[in-house]
Amino acid sequence: MRRQHNDYDIAVIGGGPAGLSFARLMSGTGLRLLVVEKKPAAALKKPVYDGREIALTHPSYKVMENMGLWDEIPRDAVTRIIGAKAFNGDLTRPLSFDAGRAGKENLGYMVSNQNIQKAVFAAVSRQKNVTLATETSVTRLATDDSAAMLQFDDGRRVTARLAIAADSRFSEARGMMGIAASRRDFGRSAIVCRMSLEHDHDGIARECFFYDRTLAVLPLGPKSCSVVLTVAHQETAAVMAQSPKEFSADIEQRISHAFGKMKLSSALFNYPLVGVFADNFHARRFCLIGDASVGMHPVTAHGFNLGLQGAASLAHEIKQAQRCDIDFASDETLARYSRRHRAATLPMYYGTNLLVSVFTDTTKRGRMTRKLFMSLGRGLPFVRQIIAGKLTGD
Repeated sequence: MRRQHNDYDIAVIGGGPAGLSFARLMSGTGLRLLVVEKKPAAALKKPVYDGREIALTHPSYKVMENMGLWDEIPRDAVTRIIGAKAFNGDLTRPLSFDAGRAGKENLGYMVSNQNIQKAVFAAVSRQKNVTLATETSVTRLATDDSAAMLQFDDGRRVTARLAIAADSRFSEARGMMGIAASRRDFGRSAIVCRMSLEHDHDGIARECFFYDRTLAVLPLGPKSCSVVLTVAHQETAAVMAQSPKEFSADIEQRISHAFGKMKLSSALFNYPLVGVFADNFHARRFCLIGDASVGMHPVTAHGFNLGLQGAASLAHEIKQAQRCDIDFASDETLARYSRRHRAATLPMYYGTNLLVSVFTDTTKRGRMTRKLFMSLGRGLPFVRQIIAGKLTGD
């Protein structure tokens, strides 16, 4: 099949974990990839800790295994989630999930975003078919029937058979291509950090839906945890201004001293919570992956999992097109990816938003709904089984 020559086969806009994971999944295809990233190479090679700890499902673990990423991550930097407990209003009568009930040895794995970023960058850096353009921004993006055309902030122009946006939930590339997105500002911020514990967590993740704030305590290494405190925007500044001692004492009290003494072991990081779902996942010779397609609320911990799933799904469609000797950037190929990823993410996105609505509603009706939800989970074993399956990715 005769094809027009372009500078690259695929241009990926965004060198975060989703964009680099897609590039890694293209290893061995013979396709020439360009990854465009605003950050310098040093920041990708040695990323700083940003407070984000990722709860990986079993399918995500397998994809990362196939990508060769576990060779890049120290074993002691991976923590198994053995079980989970969800609390409503106070710390009594939790809705409990355990790995055995889901037919697994563990529900999932905790790995820091820092280590994932570092691992996938190291793997991609060794690929001969990938060119990294760091400290570079895309200022113009357009496509026609034969190619995508990108212009950079230094004036350079390149063409590719396919352009992929992986540049965050506030994607500039998505906007340049005229793709709208539904956005939901939850009116809250997630304040995240690491804390050390006097008593161990035993591999149990705890999600506490209090009536004023939501507190998640997630297992990391021995006697170490990730804390995710969700507060209203107007409360964020006061929490961020607390001293380490004040913050530690507050969290320790909120969790009813379940771990004995707790001590802040990292800085506090603040992330405003905004959900995004793109109206379309593809256009002519262009598609979206990662948060550019779906940006999740973190309560169900599926954000990166869905991003990785989308990258793997697109890679599968491209490889399938190659095997059939058809244009991998055709509308037909991209539409298959779009349908597949939309079907996988739409229920999760709106289901998560509904869950957030229910468990942040402090009205009398909201509290009754929360109580009913918890009662169903405790009284009907198959409900817990379904939820546990969602936690593991099944």
